[in-house]
Amino acid sequence: MKRTMLGVAAVLLAAGCAAAPTAEPGTAPARPPAADDAQARAQRLVPAGYGTLRQDDVTPSLRSGPLLIKVTPLAEEVIRLLAPDTYDRLHALAESRRAEAEQAAFGTPELFLVSFFSYEQDVAFTPEDLQLTHQGRLMRATRILPVTGGFGRQRLNQQENQSAIYVFDERIDYEQPITVRYELLESGEWSQIIPKLEIERAKVRSRIR
Repeated sequence: MKRTMLGVAAVLLAAGCAAAPTAEPGTAPARPPAADDAQARAQRLVPAGYGTLRQDDVTPSLRSGPLLIKVTPLAEEVIRLLAPDTYDRLHALAESRRAEAEQAAFGTPELFLVSFFSYEQDVAFTPEDLQLTHQGRLMRATRILPVTGGFGRQRLNQQENQSAIYVFDERIDYEQPITVRYELLESGEWSQIIPKLEIERAKVRSRIR
């Protein structure tokens, strides 16, 4: 009886060892998704100063009655494709608030410049109602950093513009669709912007060569 039980145990042990995965010699461990993301971003980066796009070319917008909302990503892989003076301005703006943004995020923050413009007098806006949808996730800003002095009033005079930097602590793949949402409205313009970025990136690389 003891021999039978020992035999069964040996068979089970052997089966368990056979099922355990073994790494082949010289095989590198799988790279974590974060490393894949960082490598992909690095490959999309081009030197600054060679782009020709305008800020509006990479800015989805929403119109809610007299209120116009514009959302510009401040990621380097996007803004390096802009004309040099526009790149310098947006890069300096992002870097001036990056320390504050990093305090509000768990990892490397994603920054967006969001502006609210009014075509009429005394128009209210709600900053927290601006959200993003990306890869099945609804994303809310972890912090909103005002850029203009009157942003906190949350009201606009006619032809007035107020803006802030929105900080998101979830990673964004700018080669995938991003939907901008405000109250019941949404814009999927980013899907049309992605091909523009790809074309301009190829043009920049050809200019460098």
